Amino acid sequence: MFEDKTLKCKECGNDFIFSAGEQEFFAEKGFVNEPQRCKECRDKRKNAPRVFHDAICATCGKECKVPFEPTGDRPVYCSECFAKMKKEEN
Repeated sequence: MFEDKTLKCKECGNDFIFSAGEQEFFAEKGFVNEPQRCKECRDKRKNAPRVFHDAICATCGKECKVPFEPTGDRPVYCSECFAKMKKEEN
C-alpha cells in the first residue's frame, strides 16, 4: 500500500526518503501531514535551545514569555490563560 517517497527538506533543501514504514507509522498515529524536514534537520531543531520572547497576555495583561516571536496580528496568552482556554474547549 505504501511506497518509499522522496521529499525535499524545507530547512536544508536536500532530498530525503519518507519510507513506506514511516508512512505506515504516520497513518497509524493519524498524522495527515508528511514530514517537511529530513531527520538531520529534525534532530537539530529538537536539540537546539529554545528561545523565549517577552509578551503581554491578551486576557489577563500579565507579562509572560512565549516560545515564538509575537507578530501582533494574533493574541498571545500566558500559560495559565492558555490552559484555561484549552480546558474550556474540551
